[in-house]
Amino acid sequence: MSRLAAGVVLVTAHEPALAPDGPSGEDVGMTATAFMSVSLDPPLVLVSLREGSRMDDLLAEQPLWAVSMLSESQRHIAGRFAMKGRISDRLLFEDIPYVRGETSGALLVGGALAALECRTDQRVPAGDHTLVIGRVLAARLPSADGGPLLYFRGRYRHLG
Repeated sequence: MSRLAAGVVLVTAHEPALAPDGPSGEDVGMTATAFMSVSLDPPLVLVSLREGSRMDDLLAEQPLWAVSMLSESQRHIAGRFAMKGRISDRLLFEDIPYVRGETSGALLVGGALAALECRTDQRVPAGDHTLVIGRVLAARLPSADGGPLLYFRGRYRHLG
């Protein structure tokens, strides 16, 4: 599968506070290459999440999430959110430009080629992953500059 080039996205969601009077919750992000369009009518997308990962657990509880399609200049963002075993994502967002999605409450990366806000429609167990199918609630094109960030043969690439 490493020979199949894939676009790189950042999946984000807002984890609500555990206690009503506690902090406002935390923003969580995860780099993904297993992301695709499923349907145009209704607009559906799919992301594959490693079973038991923080994002898989969060999206089992939180139905609203977002996807930022990363540009070739955002390799550092992809690498940062690809790290496994993180306790907190709070510092990872610190120097990244973003806006909070009005529909999902999730962070949308500034300078991304496109951003989608979604609501989970279905969760399908598939081996050691969960396929999360989301209905697109809102879409924006924050940037028209540059090409897509790609992943091929174990490395980030860009179109030549």
